[in-house]
Amino acid sequence: MGKSLKGLQGSIVALVTPFAEDGSVDFDALARLIDFHLESGTDAILVLGTTGESSTMSHEEDDAVCEFTVKRVAGRVPVIAGSGSNTTQTMLEKSLSYQNLGVDGLLLITPYYNKSNEEGIYQHFKTVLDAVDVPCILYNVPGRTGCSISPRNVGRLAKHPNAFGIKEASGSISYATKIARFLSDDFVMFSGNDDIVVPLMSLGAKGVISVWANVMPREVHEMTWNYLEGRHDEALAEQLRCLDLIDALFCEVNPIPVKGALEMMGMGKAVYRLPLCELSEAGKVRVAEALKGVGLVD
Repeated sequence: MGKSLKGLQGSIVALVTPFAEDGSVDFDALARLIDFHLESGTDAILVLGTTGESSTMSHEEDDAVCEFTVKRVAGRVPVIAGSGSNTTQTMLEKSLSYQNLGVDGLLLITPYYNKSNEEGIYQHFKTVLDAVDVPCILYNVPGRTGCSISPRNVGRLAKHPNAFGIKEASGSISYATKIARFLSDDFVMFSGNDDIVVPLMSLGAKGVISVWANVMPREVHEMTWNYLEGRHDEALAEQLRCLDLIDALFCEVNPIPVKGALEMMGMGKAVYRLPLCELSEAGKVRVAEALKGVGLVD
C-alpha cells in the first residue's frame, strides 16, 4: 500500500525523467534520483509532469516510469503521477492505469491546445474525478496550455471528494488570491512557481510542486517547513537567496535548464527528446553561474 495524500505539505519534486544516450529511459539514473530525494527529505515525488517530459514519451514508457517509481519508493513518501492529456478520454485511461500501478495521487492538467470553454474544462476534470479512487491535484498552467481553470470552476471542483488540491502555476498572485477562498482541509493549494512559493504560502498554500527541488531538495523542503512551522523570515530569506538560481532554471523552456544543471552537478548526462534540445551556450553560462552562487558547484 502507498501513502495517503491527506495532510501532504512541503516540497513535492516535479522529477525529471533521465534518458540514456540512445534516448531510452535510463532507469538506473532514475533510481539514483529517487534515492537522492528520499535521502534529502523531499515530501513527495511527482513523475510524468511537465518537468518529466511525458509529452515526448509513449504510454508504455509512462507506465514503466510510473511502475518503477512506485516500487522504488516503496511507500516511503507519496508518489503522484501526471496523467494529463488534451483528450479527456486519454487522461481518463492514463489515470486509471496509474491508479492500478499503485500511485498515491494524480496530477490532472487543463486541456491544452483544444482549450475548451468553461463547462468543457469543468467536465474534463469531473470525468476523471468521478472515475478514480485516488486523490487528484488540478494543474493550472496557462503559460503552457493556453487556458486557465476559472476561479468559478475551481470552486465547483473543490467540492469533489477526489479533488485534493490545485497546483497553481499561473504566476498571478491575483488569481491565487481569488482561488484561496476555496481552500480547506480537503482542498489545498501548492505553488507551481518556484519564485513565489513564500507569497503563495502566505495565501494558504501548503508548499510547492517544484522544479528547483531537483537540484536543492533539502533546501526546498526546509524552506517550506520553515514557513509551515511559523519561521517565516527564514523561509523568505531562502526564497530570496536562491532567486537567481530559480530564474536561471527557467532561462529556457523547462526542463532544459534543470537537466543541464543536474549534469553540471555530476548527476547524469542531460539528454532530451526533440523538440527539446540542449541548453544554449548562453544558458549554460547562466545556469553554471547561478549554481556557483548558491554553492552547488565550484
